[in-house]
Amino acid sequence: MTIWVVTLEPVEQRYTGEWQAFLPHQIGDALAAAGSPEAVQVIGGPPVGGGTTPGAFLDFAATNIFKAAQLREFAEAFQQGAVKPGDRFLFTDAWHFGVIAVRYMSDLLRVPVKQIGLFHAGAYDPHDFLGRVPNPEWSKQFERSIYAALDLSCFATDFHVDLFRENLGIRTDGRILRCGWPMEYLRAVLRPYGSRPKRKLVLFPHRLAPEKQVGIFRDLAGEFPDYEFRVCQETALAKGEYHGLLGEAALAFSASLQETLGIGLYEGLLCGARPFAPARLSYSEMYPSEYLYPSAWTESSEAYRRHKRDLVAALGAALQAAHDPNEQLQLNEVARQVARRFFSGAKLYEALLR
Repeated sequence: MTIWVVTLEPVEQRYTGEWQAFLPHQIGDALAAAGSPEAVQVIGGPPVGGGTTPGAFLDFAATNIFKAAQLREFAEAFQQGAVKPGDRFLFTDAWHFGVIAVRYMSDLLRVPVKQIGLFHAGAYDPHDFLGRVPNPEWSKQFERSIYAALDLSCFATDFHVDLFRENLGIRTDGRILRCGWPMEYLRAVLRPYGSRPKRKLVLFPHRLAPEKQVGIFRDLAGEFPDYEFRVCQETALAKGEYHGLLGEAALAFSASLQETLGIGLYEGLLCGARPFAPARLSYSEMYPSEYLYPSAWTESSEAYRRHKRDLVAALGAALQAAHDPNEQLQLNEVARQVARRFFSGAKLYEALLR
């Protein structure tokens, strides 16, 4: 059996480059440890540049160039007989027209394979780009087709499982898996940065997109003149520079209306930065209540204006706690719990073998 890993295009400011580098090795190691040393075949794509559509996760044109090249690669693998019955296709981004193409070839060429896809976001989320298009019906119908073509649809958290089922009208049928994301590599990558001395630095580690509400963060900066408030994506930071900032930060802030996992907050947590996030989205199942503030305070810019005094007070208390000598021990324990439940590929690797 071969595991065909269909990667995301690598972008420096995203985690996609790390997935391309680490994920095939993690899958291979996990399968070998389970006594199933299956072949892992990576289906990458051509270089498409390092930029993204403003506010987006990827470039909306370049991603299709990348995916089209991948489609040709695995179509040729089918044509040449390299794809065998029982093989697995892991689409690290389920929103890929190649999912339909693989099912087409698998069924019509009578080469039964299993397809697993990871949903990062999509039309099912009203705050996502695809959920905000003028006519979202086409994207929802395509998403239903992807779901029908996949053998297993994977989501990072229960919040997204519930959102997907509700907005697409999908019943529980055993073809949806809440598995967390296969990002166990992060602990080793970020370990060197966790021992850096903390300074009065607060980070906004998210994309510059409307649903991230960076304006709230910028407004709060004026209330804490002793602290540097830094929006990471205002400059094109290399990964090492970004990780260095996480290691120096006392706190990582969020007011997001849409998140898959809020990876920036977790990266900060691994580096000893206290998370400060609204009690909504995936955050509510990921973090203990002492790291969350009431969702109503930042549900909109208008709500923020009404609750600004409360948010400033809560952020001040969180910053004071971040500098407590005992804080790092507690953050380390929270990081272990979050890693085990949400940043481990164990359930995904098990699914690949079933």
